[in-house]
Amino acid sequence: MRYRNMVEFVVYGRYALFSDPITKVGGEKFSYQVPTYQALKGILESVYWKPTLIWYIDEIRIMNKIQTQSKGMRPTKYTTSGNDLAYYTYLKDVRYQVRAHFEWNMNRPELVDDRDENKHHNIAKRMIARGGRRDIFLGTRECQGYVKPCVFGEDASFYDDYGEINFGLMVHGFDYPDETGKDKMSVRLWRNVVMRNGRIVFPLPFENSPDIQERPIKSMKRKEFIPGENFLGLNEPEFDEM
Repeated sequence: MRYRNMVEFVVYGRYALFSDPITKVGGEKFSYQVPTYQALKGILESVYWKPTLIWYIDEIRIMNKIQTQSKGMRPTKYTTSGNDLAYYTYLKDVRYQVRAHFEWNMNRPELVDDRDENKHHNIAKRMIARGGRRDIFLGTRECQGYVKPCVFGEDASFYDDYGEINFGLMVHGFDYPDETGKDKMSVRLWRNVVMRNGRIVFPLPFENSPDIQERPIKSMKRKEFIPGENFLGLNEPEFDEM
Protein backbone atom coordinates (compact mmCIF):
# COMPACT_ATOMS: atom_id res chain seq x y z
CA MET A 1 0.00 0.00 0.00
CA ARG A 2 1.25 3.47 -0.86
CA TYR A 3 0.59 6.43 1.41
CA ARG A 4 0.57 10.03 0.24
CA ASN A 5 2.99 10.99 3.05
CA MET A 6 5.41 8.18 2.19
CA VAL A 7 9.17 8.68 2.10
CA GLU A 8 11.78 6.55 0.35
CA PHE A 9 15.48 6.61 1.11
CA VAL A 10 18.64 4.54 1.04
CA VAL A 11 20.73 4.06 4.19
CA TYR A 12 24.24 2.67 4.02
CA GLY A 13 27.52 2.32 5.90
CA ARG A 14 30.70 0.30 6.32
CA TYR A 15 29.45 -1.64 9.32
CA ALA A 16 26.20 -2.32 11.18
CA LEU A 17 25.32 -4.14 14.39
CA PHE A 18 21.63 -4.90 14.91
CA SER A 19 22.16 -6.83 18.12
CA ASP A 20 20.50 -10.15 18.73
CA PRO A 21 19.69 -9.79 22.48
CA ILE A 22 20.32 -13.50 23.10
CA THR A 23 24.02 -13.03 22.33
CA LYS A 24 24.45 -10.09 24.73
CA VAL A 25 24.07 -12.18 27.90
CA GLY A 26 27.73 -13.24 27.84
CA GLY A 27 29.00 -9.75 27.07
CA GLU A 28 29.48 -10.34 23.36
CA LYS A 29 27.31 -9.11 20.53
CA PHE A 30 26.20 -10.76 17.30
CA SER A 31 24.22 -8.91 14.67
CA TYR A 32 20.98 -10.04 13.13
CA GLN A 33 21.40 -10.61 9.40
CA VAL A 34 18.97 -7.80 8.56
CA PRO A 35 17.86 -4.62 10.37
CA THR A 36 14.97 -4.76 12.81
CA TYR A 37 11.86 -2.63 12.41
CA GLN A 38 12.87 -0.62 15.50
CA ALA A 39 16.39 0.05 14.17
CA LEU A 40 14.98 1.47 10.93
CA LYS A 41 12.45 3.54 12.84
CA GLY A 42 15.28 4.95 14.97
CA ILE A 43 17.21 5.87 11.83
CA LEU A 44 14.22 7.72 10.39
CA GLU A 45 13.58 9.49 13.70
CA SER A 46 17.19 10.71 13.59
CA VAL A 47 16.47 12.13 10.14
CA TYR A 48 13.28 13.91 11.21
CA TRP A 49 10.91 13.47 14.15
CA LYS A 50 8.31 15.44 16.05
CA PRO A 51 6.04 14.19 18.89
CA THR A 52 3.09 15.11 16.67
CA LEU A 53 3.70 12.10 14.45
CA ILE A 54 4.69 8.41 14.51
CA TRP A 55 6.86 6.86 11.82
CA TYR A 56 5.91 3.42 10.47
CA ILE A 57 8.35 1.31 8.45
CA ASP A 58 6.53 -0.41 5.60
CA GLU A 59 9.21 -2.26 3.68
CA ILE A 60 12.95 -2.72 3.30
CA ARG A 61 15.04 -3.91 0.37
CA ILE A 62 18.42 -5.53 1.08
CA MET A 63 20.75 -4.23 -1.63
CA ASN A 64 24.16 -5.73 -0.81
CA LYS A 65 25.19 -9.28 -0.04
CA ILE A 66 24.86 -10.12 3.67
CA GLN A 67 28.39 -10.42 5.06
CA THR A 68 29.74 -10.50 8.61
CA GLN A 69 33.04 -9.58 10.21
CA SER A 70 34.14 -10.24 13.79
CA LYS A 71 36.26 -7.80 15.77
CA GLY A 72 37.99 -8.11 19.12
CA MET A 73 36.70 -5.37 21.45
CA ARG A 74 37.76 -4.10 24.86
CA PRO A 75 34.56 -3.21 26.76
CA THR A 76 34.91 -1.69 30.22
CA LYS A 77 34.49 -3.98 33.22
CA TYR A 78 31.78 -2.68 35.55
CA THR A 79 32.54 -4.94 38.54
CA THR A 80 36.33 -4.44 38.64
CA SER A 81 38.81 -2.04 37.09
CA GLY A 82 40.27 -2.50 33.63
CA ASN A 83 38.87 -3.84 30.39
CA ASP A 84 37.48 -7.14 29.25
CA LEU A 85 37.91 -8.96 25.94
CA ALA A 86 34.87 -9.65 23.78
CA TYR A 87 34.16 -10.42 20.14
CA TYR A 88 31.49 -8.44 18.30
CA THR A 89 30.19 -9.72 14.98
CA TYR A 90 29.19 -6.89 12.62
CA LEU A 91 27.48 -6.76 9.26
CA LYS A 92 29.87 -5.43 6.63
CA ASP A 93 29.25 -3.03 3.70
CA VAL A 94 25.50 -2.64 4.20
CA ARG A 95 23.03 -0.82 1.98
CA TYR A 96 19.24 -0.77 2.34
CA GLN A 97 16.35 0.89 0.56
CA VAL A 98 13.56 1.84 2.97
CA ARG A 99 9.94 2.84 2.45
CA ALA A 100 8.02 4.41 5.36
CA HIS A 101 5.15 6.76 6.21
CA PHE A 102 3.89 8.68 9.23
CA GLU A 103 0.57 8.96 11.03
CA TRP A 104 -0.53 11.35 13.73
CA ASN A 105 0.13 10.50 17.37
CA MET A 106 -3.42 10.53 18.69
CA ASN A 107 -2.11 10.38 22.27
CA ARG A 108 -0.89 13.96 21.87
CA PRO A 109 -4.10 16.03 21.70
CA GLU A 110 -2.15 19.11 22.86
CA LEU A 111 -0.37 19.05 19.47
CA VAL A 112 -3.50 18.86 17.33
CA ASP A 113 -2.74 22.27 15.76
CA ASP A 114 0.56 20.92 14.46
CA ARG A 115 -1.08 18.21 12.33
CA ASP A 116 -0.15 19.70 8.99
CA GLU A 117 0.58 16.71 6.77
CA ASN A 118 2.03 18.68 3.88
CA LYS A 119 4.41 20.61 6.15
CA HIS A 120 5.85 17.56 7.90
CA HIS A 121 6.10 15.53 4.69
CA ASN A 122 8.05 18.27 2.93
CA ILE A 123 10.37 18.80 5.90
CA ALA A 124 11.02 15.04 6.12
CA LYS A 125 11.98 14.89 2.44
CA ARG A 126 14.28 17.89 2.82
CA MET A 127 15.98 16.32 5.83
CA ILE A 128 16.54 13.06 3.94
CA ALA A 129 18.14 15.05 1.10
CA ARG A 130 20.42 16.77 3.62
CA GLY A 131 21.46 13.56 5.35
CA GLY A 132 19.31 13.94 8.47
CA ARG A 133 19.10 16.31 11.41
CA ARG A 134 21.08 14.09 13.75
CA ASP A 135 23.83 11.51 13.30
CA ILE A 136 22.72 8.20 11.78
CA PHE A 137 23.78 4.99 13.51
CA LEU A 138 23.31 1.49 12.13
CA GLY A 139 22.25 -0.29 15.28
CA THR A 140 25.01 0.98 17.56
CA ARG A 141 27.06 4.12 18.17
CA GLU A 142 30.26 2.99 16.50
CA CYS A 143 28.51 2.15 13.20
CA GLN A 144 28.05 5.44 11.36
CA GLY A 145 25.37 5.48 8.68
CA TYR A 146 24.34 7.81 5.87
CA VAL A 147 21.02 8.48 4.16
CA LYS A 148 19.96 9.95 0.85
CA PRO A 149 16.77 9.93 -1.25
CA CYS A 150 16.04 7.06 -3.64
CA VAL A 151 13.23 5.54 -5.66
CA PHE A 152 12.30 2.32 -3.89
CA GLY A 153 12.77 -0.64 -6.23
CA GLU A 154 15.29 1.00 -8.53
CA ASP A 155 18.86 -0.32 -8.89
CA ALA A 156 19.85 -3.97 -8.71
CA SER A 157 19.88 -5.93 -5.46
CA PHE A 158 22.07 -8.97 -4.81
CA TYR A 159 18.88 -10.83 -3.82
CA ASP A 160 16.57 -9.82 -6.67
CA ASP A 161 16.04 -13.42 -7.88
CA TYR A 162 17.18 -15.23 -4.76
CA GLY A 163 13.85 -16.60 -3.58
CA GLU A 164 12.90 -16.86 0.10
CA ILE A 165 15.11 -16.72 3.19
CA ASN A 166 13.54 -17.32 6.61
CA PHE A 167 15.30 -15.57 9.49
CA GLY A 168 13.12 -17.18 12.18
CA LEU A 169 12.38 -15.19 15.35
CA MET A 170 13.55 -11.59 15.65
CA VAL A 171 12.85 -8.58 17.80
CA HIS A 172 10.36 -6.38 15.95
CA GLY A 173 10.36 -3.29 18.16
CA PHE A 174 9.26 -1.61 21.37
CA ASP A 175 5.96 -0.11 22.48
CA TYR A 176 6.32 3.12 24.48
CA PRO A 177 3.58 4.92 26.44
CA ASP A 178 4.01 8.05 24.28
CA GLU A 179 2.70 6.12 21.28
CA THR A 180 0.39 3.49 22.77
CA GLY A 181 -1.20 5.49 25.61
CA LYS A 182 -0.60 2.52 27.95
CA ASP A 183 1.35 2.88 31.21
CA LYS A 184 3.93 0.26 30.28
CA MET A 185 6.83 -0.48 28.00
CA SER A 186 6.69 -3.69 25.97
CA VAL A 187 8.79 -5.52 23.41
CA ARG A 188 7.37 -7.05 20.23
CA LEU A 189 8.77 -10.34 18.91
CA TRP A 190 8.26 -11.30 15.27
CA ARG A 191 8.03 -14.95 14.26
CA ASN A 192 8.80 -16.27 10.77
CA VAL A 193 10.63 -13.26 9.37
CA VAL A 194 10.82 -13.93 5.63
CA MET A 195 12.79 -12.08 2.96
CA ARG A 196 11.47 -12.61 -0.57
CA ASN A 197 13.85 -11.64 -3.38
CA GLY A 198 15.57 -9.17 -1.11
CA ARG A 199 12.40 -7.55 0.26
CA ILE A 200 10.94 -7.69 3.75
CA VAL A 201 7.44 -6.31 4.35
CA PHE A 202 6.96 -5.38 7.99
CA PRO A 203 3.74 -6.00 9.91
CA LEU A 204 2.81 -2.68 11.51
CA PRO A 205 2.35 -2.49 15.29
CA PHE A 206 -1.37 -1.63 15.08
CA GLU A 207 -2.22 -4.45 12.66
CA ASN A 208 -2.44 -7.18 15.36
CA SER A 209 -0.53 -9.64 13.20
CA PRO A 210 -0.65 -13.27 14.47
CA ASP A 211 3.13 -13.41 13.96
CA ILE A 212 3.73 -10.60 16.48
CA GLN A 213 3.97 -11.47 20.18
CA GLU A 214 4.06 -8.74 22.82
CA ARG A 215 5.99 -9.12 26.09
CA PRO A 216 5.75 -6.50 28.88
CA ILE A 217 9.04 -5.11 30.18
CA LYS A 218 8.16 -2.58 32.89
CA SER A 219 5.70 0.07 33.99
CA MET A 220 6.27 3.48 32.47
CA LYS A 221 4.42 6.80 32.25
CA ARG A 222 4.31 8.89 29.10
CA LYS A 223 6.06 12.25 29.07
CA GLU A 224 3.79 15.19 29.77
CA PHE A 225 4.21 18.41 27.79
CA ILE A 226 3.66 21.41 30.08
CA PRO A 227 3.52 24.83 28.36
CA GLY A 228 6.17 27.17 29.73
CA GLU A 229 8.15 24.37 31.41
CA ASN A 230 9.19 21.81 28.78
CA PHE A 231 6.99 22.91 25.86
CA LEU A 232 7.36 26.21 23.99
CA GLY A 233 4.16 25.95 22.04
CA LEU A 234 3.49 25.79 18.35
CA ASN A 235 3.79 29.54 17.77
CA GLU A 236 7.34 29.76 19.09
CA PRO A 237 10.35 29.59 16.70
CA GLU A 238 11.87 26.17 16.07
CA PHE A 239 15.53 26.53 16.94
CA ASP A 240 16.50 23.25 15.27
CA GLU A 241 14.92 24.10 11.92
CA MET A 242 17.38 23.74 9.07
